[in-house]
Amino acid sequence: MPAPRGAARGRELACGKLALQGRSRGQDTLAKSVYGGNTVAIEVDVVVLGAGGAGYPAAFFLDRADKRVVMADPIGNLGGDCLAEGCVPSKAVREASLFRGTARRYALFGLHGAIPNADWKGVLAHKDRVQRLRYAQHTEEIRDSRVIFHSGLGRIVNEREAEIVDQSGVQRYHFRHLILATGSRPHRLPIPGAELAITSHDLFRFGADLPFPQDLVVVGGGYIGVETASMLENLGSRVVVLEYTNQLLPGFDPEIAAFLKNALADRVRIELGAEVFGIENHGARLRVRYRQHGLEQETSGDAVLMATGREVVLPDGVQLLGLNPVGAPVVNDRLQTENPQVYAPGDVNGRSMLFHSAVRQSLITAHCILAGDQAVDRMDFESVPHTVFTEPEVATVGLTEAQARDRFGSVEAVRYLYKVDSRAQIFDQTQGFIKMIFELGTSRLLGAQVAGLDAVHLIAPLTLAVNRHLTAGELTEVVFPHPMISEGINKAVRAFRP
Repeated sequence: MPAPRGAARGRELACGKLALQGRSRGQDTLAKSVYGGNTVAIEVDVVVLGAGGAGYPAAFFLDRADKRVVMADPIGNLGGDCLAEGCVPSKAVREASLFRGTARRYALFGLHGAIPNADWKGVLAHKDRVQRLRYAQHTEEIRDSRVIFHSGLGRIVNEREAEIVDQSGVQRYHFRHLILATGSRPHRLPIPGAELAITSHDLFRFGADLPFPQDLVVVGGGYIGVETASMLENLGSRVVVLEYTNQLLPGFDPEIAAFLKNALADRVRIELGAEVFGIENHGARLRVRYRQHGLEQETSGDAVLMATGREVVLPDGVQLLGLNPVGAPVVNDRLQTENPQVYAPGDVNGRSMLFHSAVRQSLITAHCILAGDQAVDRMDFESVPHTVFTEPEVATVGLTEAQARDRFGSVEAVRYLYKVDSRAQIFDQTQGFIKMIFELGTSRLLGAQVAGLDAVHLIAPLTLAVNRHLTAGELTEVVFPHPMISEGINKAVRAFRP
């Protein structure tokens, strides 16, 4: 019988090697030792390198399916960068900033009082509390599983073996399948002075203690840059955003990007077409030099945030798997690499660097491994929602209007404007919209964009509609609650005329 959940998982270090006990699964042997050189390799079904959203859902799923699973992560717990320095801590800070931002609108609701002071150390303490809570929760999840978990770093030693280095030493595993879930890290521009800038890691990591930036220069106008700019401005920072392209949120629907730029313009200075080429110490401040419209410009702040995207992280020795050691591994819609025994879900494949996308990719990986590498599940990258937690919010899923026209030709975009919405009127946030793109021939929803109040919530039902290929007719039959902006989904659909 398998070891009971929550029981001691039968691991101990003895004579410099891992002894597995109490894990009979009806097989002839508990584990075979495969000797390579002087290192004993324990035979397992799956090795998972990385315990973020791309790693632990697959590990736990396969563990419950009676597979012998080893998982390693240098952070020493679940959640990856999302919990350590990304989604969760940044949103904890963001929500604190929204409370202060709401005070600016007291008079609208007939309320009066001072705008509260921002205690930056207190905000960071709140962030740490949330991280600590979730790490404790994840520790219980590990304890309640039979996954062999290492707080350590993995590397590839040959096409079927990986070594994991932790505080206890080095352990080698011989695997049938390998899941590369090693994620990504903040990218720095290769410019002089790049090391002077901070990254999202420095701002949001557990135990972060940076002083509050009174004057912040953000290099990069993608979602990380604009989210940070919005939340820190709400807390009292003066912010400049320098974006290399001619669009805030490059790659997003231009209408969404223009909406957000206009909405932030009275709070944040935004410079588009700004090519940053150097950062210098300038007394107690940092000077950022950039080119714009052929002219050299400069601005300064007491901190510079490098928000120029993320780059994939690969373990040492990945080339021994037959994979390119530089850049993201190429994967199919099952997250399988060119090596059929190796899967690469999540940030590491570079296709959709979002935690919720990584979770879905992780489960697809587990489903296909359990089915003997058959294509029993597939990833639909186009139905992954992208949410931007600025104030106001924007969110998108599926194809933009331009992409839909290029691919399908005959499409129609319908809109619901917040200016006629009762909830938006209550909050006096009437500049937003819901935009939905339908294919004329089939009436199928191809994509949707939301800008304004509650956008990050509204994108969820629209994601379901895109993923399930729902038609306009089917969406008109859905009843949405009043007075909520979700009513606008139904009203926008009724404007569609195939």
